[in-house]
Amino acid sequence: MRGVRWLVSLSVLGAMVVISGRSASAQTCTVTVTPVSFGLYNVFSTTALTSTGTVTYSCTNQTYGADTITIWMSKGLGTTNNPRQMSGGIHSLNYYLCQDVACSKLWGDMGFPYDSGPITIPARTNLAASLPIYGKIPAGQDVPTGSYTDTILVEIDF
Repeated sequence: MRGVRWLVSLSVLGAMVVISGRSASAQTCTVTVTPVSFGLYNVFSTTALTSTGTVTYSCTNQTYGADTITIWMSKGLGTTNNPRQMSGGIHSLNYYLCQDVACSKLWGDMGFPYDSGPITIPARTNLAASLPIYGKIPAGQDVPTGSYTDTILVEIDF
């Protein structure tokens, strides 16, 4: 893609958001992320644990003609986005970040397998847009008690 690339950190189970980027001279963009925070995972539950976060972006004075914006999410600590993995010391907990409630389309990164991937949406000039991040931890994972976290980089290409 051409133009601006923003990187935003999404802390899964955390609350820290870091925004960095570079912009074209006449354009101003803001990107914010509401982290996915799952809460307590019950290893005996037969139901997946779900949570929702958001990516919100807004650009003004878009002058170089991008028709779309593409949003990617890194694999985090794992080697794949299907599933991603939160770390709890030497243990890990599998989870998914999805583009829909049914979790039929995963958020992917630049090296994504083609069953998942980024989301490409129309560019918005002088308007804010929010996109949901649906998080899911599958039931039946036998992990010890502890804190499990992952940090995902959100990249937005104009």
